[in-house]
Amino acid sequence: MSETFDFAGVFDEDYLYFYESMLDGERNERETTAIIELLGLTPGDTVLDVPCGHGRISNRLAQRGFSVTGVDVTPLFLERARTDAAARGVDVTYIQGDMRSLTFDSEFDALANWFTSFGYFDDETNRSVLAGFRRALKPGGKLIMEHLNRDRVIRNLPEQGLPPRVILFEHGKDFMTDRIELDALTGRTHTERTIVRDGSVRRTTFTVRTFTFPEIRDWLLGAGFSRVEGFGAQGEPFSLYSQRTIVIATA
Repeated sequence: MSETFDFAGVFDEDYLYFYESMLDGERNERETTAIIELLGLTPGDTVLDVPCGHGRISNRLAQRGFSVTGVDVTPLFLERARTDAAARGVDVTYIQGDMRSLTFDSEFDALANWFTSFGYFDDETNRSVLAGFRRALKPGGKLIMEHLNRDRVIRNLPEQGLPPRVILFEHGKDFMTDRIELDALTGRTHTERTIVRDGSVRRTTFTVRTFTFPEIRDWLLGAGFSRVEGFGAQGEPFSLYSQRTIVIATA
């Protein structure tokens, strides 16, 4: 299986098109509130959102009085983020950049890494990304990560010998399917994505590292964080049955 992530093929206009109904305004407001409450933020705090995507979290944080910087590698997403910020009348610093090469040093009170936006690279590079997150934070600053719950992923996969799991996304007459397998030796999900839109067919692949909570906790401690806590998707105590994993690490 390929270990590479096709960023250009995944994070494009098709992504925004098919995820539009999932990432709706109600969800975005709810997740923004969760980030604020779980981190204990107060207006005026500095927040780094990386990768920030099309600004669905960054712009809402700015509306609530935070000083926000968003970093993303995809120009289209940043264009959408800036347009939305202007429409909302908020000021967010948007930077085109790669999470592997952050240059911030003790600048932020908090860092948000949301919606399974970590684990795209090989393990050595993923560890260096966490070190970059740690450097970006002020002493005592907090990182919040929202990721797949590996145990739930495993429960939802078919037994060995059966066809891989397939997820269907529909938008009008168009559809997108994800064919997902988990490599037990590497801990990575491998997804083959097929997009059928306006009568044309396009395929791409991507791979994401999954983690148990003890594993990501130890990685974060190794990156220099002093304390790591785990929660479920709504901020409840984390369990095997949590839909998502939220991790909060203190610099």
